[in-house]
Amino acid sequence: MNRLLKKTGLLVLAATLSLMLISGCGTAGQTDTQEQTTQAKQETTTQAQQETTTSQGDDDSDTEQTGQDAQGDDQEEETGMFQIAGSDTEVNMVQRLTEVYTGTQSGVQFAVTGGGSGTGIAALIDNQIDVANSSRPMRDSEIEQAIANGVEPVAFIFAQDGLAVIVNENNAIEELTVDQIGAIFRGDITNWNEVGGDDMDISTYGRQSSSGTYVYFMESVVKGDYSSGKKMLAGNANIVEGVLADQASIGYVGIGYAAQDGAPVSGLKILNVAADENSEAATPLEIENIMQGKYPIVRPLFHYTNGTPQGALKEYLAFVVSDEGQAIVQQEGFFPITAEYQAMNDESFGS
Repeated sequence: MNRLLKKTGLLVLAATLSLMLISGCGTAGQTDTQEQTTQAKQETTTQAQQETTTSQGDDDSDTEQTGQDAQGDDQEEETGMFQIAGSDTEVNMVQRLTEVYTGTQSGVQFAVTGGGSGTGIAALIDNQIDVANSSRPMRDSEIEQAIANGVEPVAFIFAQDGLAVIVNENNAIEELTVDQIGAIFRGDITNWNEVGGDDMDISTYGRQSSSGTYVYFMESVVKGDYSSGKKMLAGNANIVEGVLADQASIGYVGIGYAAQDGAPVSGLKILNVAADENSEAATPLEIENIMQGKYPIVRPLFHYTNGTPQGALKEYLAFVVSDEGQAIVQQEGFFPITAEYQAMNDESFGS
């Protein structure tokens, strides 16, 4: 602005000096000279005003652009495309959670795939995804490998699963102990008549080794190696189909795959399970049995992120553990988290 004022003053001074010189030459042409001087002053003033306006416009444009850039930066924190992969047990539930969340949030998208907990954890370790779904905790060796790759796994527990032990509806068995189930899957018990059922050779159905459910069930129930005769299938739905078609079968699946609207899927029987022979058997279909620890095969379900989440990803995770998110968890056949798990999540959020 100072530069423009100086320029304007110099132009006016030059015009004034020209007038004085012309006046000294006589009266002839005085009128013409005055008109020319007046025109020069007007042109000079107009030019200065135009330059001043242009400068102000540039300043306003810069200010507006800066504001837009800042707004864009803030907006980018709340938007994005996020990759979630892993647990087959969780995949349908997480797809539903993300669908509901993105229905109220513009600019946020999620791609949710299965493949097993091990697959999701491996992808997180390699920094290929934003969230790993896992139906088991990460092993110490996996966490160490992640840290070596510059990835910092942070765990969020967003649901509980009462892992269901299922048989064909025509099987006479109604309940088993954890030890009996473990013996069946180890191959120590091979006929249903050994546990009070009909004289039939037992067919066992389970997951493949990349599955978190495979690992959890082996460590918590089988407590040893699976029988070599176990049929290893890719997903929970495959196990359900196998048990429906095989009267002598037994399998294990996430509760959300075995039940619909609080009742077993048609053609299935969900066994009551006792912690030991001195305990009362309980069904995983009743929420109080899960929340009060009466059903003995209960596990937390995890989201793992790389570091403390920020922006839109943090908001999604907050939604998942909110009352609305937990209601969706239950609608999908799983169970809400406890106060203890929520306290662990608060630490993961950095609260």
